[in-house]
Amino acid sequence: MFRPSLTSVISIALLGLAACGPLPVYYDEGKDQTRTNSDTLTCKVAALKQAPVANQIRHRPPVYYPGRQHCSNGHCWTTSGDWVDGGTYTVDVNQGLRSQLEQRCMAQKGYRRLELPRCSKEQIAALQSLPGSTQRGAGLSENACAVQQSNGNTVILPPL
Repeated sequence: MFRPSLTSVISIALLGLAACGPLPVYYDEGKDQTRTNSDTLTCKVAALKQAPVANQIRHRPPVYYPGRQHCSNGHCWTTSGDWVDGGTYTVDVNQGLRSQLEQRCMAQKGYRRLELPRCSKEQIAALQSLPGSTQRGAGLSENACAVQQSNGNTVILPPL
């Protein structure tokens, strides 16, 4: 019998909430999005060389579901409990270090790390069609938001 563990239910809920939260972006007022993406890729590659992926296999402890007591016509009995495997997962033990190395590299290039709200579909359509939205050096607008593209790049709208 499959019974989802509390850990797996909480993990799924947190993943769903994370998709709604703000996106971390690197920002330097004097640089356009193409340059930012190029610098980000350069820093990610450098960080990956310094702290390569190092996956470790981990095991969650098994979970015991105790049996139940049943009574009928004055006679009671208890069914046996069930042990359910806690599951196996992998952890990249260098992920935190790699993230720090990337952030340091970007800071050395003059970027600040910000968190911007995710753009709604309506915002994307409206902000991409703004006149003069390709001007540089104006800084972040009040209604700036971020979109994560399928290639992993994060784009700030309106365009800088």
